[in-house]
Amino acid sequence: MNAKQFYDEVVKLRRLQKEYFRIRSSGTLRTCKKQEKLIDSEIDRVERLIQKHRNTNLFGHETDKQETSTVE
Repeated sequence: MNAKQFYDEVVKLRRLQKEYFRIRSSGTLRTCKKQEKLIDSEIDRVERLIQKHRNTNLFGHETDKQETSTVE
């Protein structure tokens, strides 16, 4: 999923959530949960890609070192 597709799916989710809270139908709730799962899956996928990228060194090999940042 690219950034535009992700944006479109999040917009769809927010519309479904607003509809659910307006009418409180079980069908809309099921659709919301399905859409939330789609969004959560995409977030997990991107987080795994980011982590893999952070663990890849200059030569394209994965390293054991995990980057950490500190806030001062």
